[in-house]
Amino acid sequence: MVRLPRQPGGSATIEKEARWLPLLAPQLPVPVPEVVALGEPGLGYPERWSVVRWIGGTTPAVVGGASGTARSPAALAADLAGLVRALGAVEVPPEALADPALRWYRADPLATQDDDTRSALEQCRGITGLDVDLDAALTVWNDAMALPGARDVVPARWLHADIAAENLLVRGDRLAALLDFGALCVGDPTVDLMVAWEVLDPAGRDEFRVASGVDDATWLRGRAWALSLALRTFPYYWATMPGRCASRLAVVQSVLADAAERAD
Repeated sequence: MVRLPRQPGGSATIEKEARWLPLLAPQLPVPVPEVVALGEPGLGYPERWSVVRWIGGTTPAVVGGASGTARSPAALAADLAGLVRALGAVEVPPEALADPALRWYRADPLATQDDDTRSALEQCRGITGLDVDLDAALTVWNDAMALPGARDVVPARWLHADIAAENLLVRGDRLAALLDFGALCVGDPTVDLMVAWEVLDPAGRDEFRVASGVDDATWLRGRAWALSLALRTFPYYWATMPGRCASRLAVVQSVLADAAERAD
């Protein structure tokens, strides 16, 4: 399969995958893309590109929301938790700590996203047809800013930083692969918990949380990351990527339902 970055500067993601996936792949419980060749810019295409081995499977269904399913496969939660644990357990070598390509905002403490999240939330108030209780979303975010660890810098660990339905493959009820390591970075891995509010039902989220071994504050920071990144999707993609917005809308609805249940 040929991987062609669509965004300017995408060569950096191709080079990052080629450099670091050989280190990570043998230590993860599911397959990841294997880069077999790199291509150079040419014929009007300005970026480096890659050829990766094909991995069979389908993307998992989004749970909740108008276009989502009601339940997630029973085994998926355990598979996802095992993947997140395994990725975070891979040793971060000194050269990775020194690689600027492995630094990204999603590996920073949650509180660094406060301004951007509040700005996105206010922009969402002007989007016609966006059916979200934005006042409730603001309450969840305000509570998250008071969580233990929201401002803490933690020892750097590996994180994928974009574990979402569109970057996962399943076969039947089991996780088959994790794709697209263009966002790979080192830092705080809490953002990798956000997938729980997209592809898992409440029972699956409970299983994922227990199996991942995180404490309550970390879990709620992961939920806040899911809310923040979903809200930031709408102002940019509401008119151009309805499919992505539908999945992120389901995430917001799952987060708000979870928060309401905890408050009862």
